[in-house]
Amino acid sequence: MAEKHVVVQGATLKCKFSVEPKNDKLKVLSHSKHYANDKEGSDKLIATDKEIGQTMEKNTFGKCKLQPTNSDYLPCMAVITKWSAFYKEVTLSNQGKILLEDSKATCPIGGPDCITVDKHGQKAEGGSSTMKNANSAVLTQLKPLVNAGTIDQTPTHKGIEAN
Repeated sequence: MAEKHVVVQGATLKCKFSVEPKNDKLKVLSHSKHYANDKEGSDKLIATDKEIGQTMEKNTFGKCKLQPTNSDYLPCMAVITKWSAFYKEVTLSNQGKILLEDSKATCPIGGPDCITVDKHGQKAEGGSSTMKNANSAVLTQLKPLVNAGTIDQTPTHKGIEAN
C-alpha cells in the first residue's frame, strides 16, 4: 500500500457537484495542539474527523449542480457533517481521528463522500535527514558540486569565524 499523507490546515478540498470546479481551504478548528510538517509548530495543524460544520475559509465551492434555478444554480453553502476514510489507529487529544489525503466528507446537499481532498496541505522541506537518506549516486548527478557526506556540517573558511 502506498504511503498516504496526513491532511493539515490549509489543505484544499473540492466538491464533485461544483458547477465550475472551485476549491476551498480547510481550517482546523477542533484543536490547537497537534502539528505536522511545520518546523515552528504554528501553521500546519493536523486535521481530524472532528472538523465538522463550516470549517473552510469561504465555506463554498461556487455554484451547486444539485440546486438548479430557472436560469442558473444556487451558490454552494458548504457544511461538513461527517468524514470517512480517516486513520483509525491514532486518536488525538480532541478525540479525533487523523484525516488522510483520501478522506472524504459528507455534505447535507451532496450526500456521502461528495467532498474530497484535492491537496493535503503539506510541503516537502529538505533537511539533514533528507540528505542522509538520499541516494548519493543520484545526488551527485543532480548536484555535482555538493558533497553529500558533509552537507550537515558547519562550513569553515580560513580566516572567517562562525557565528
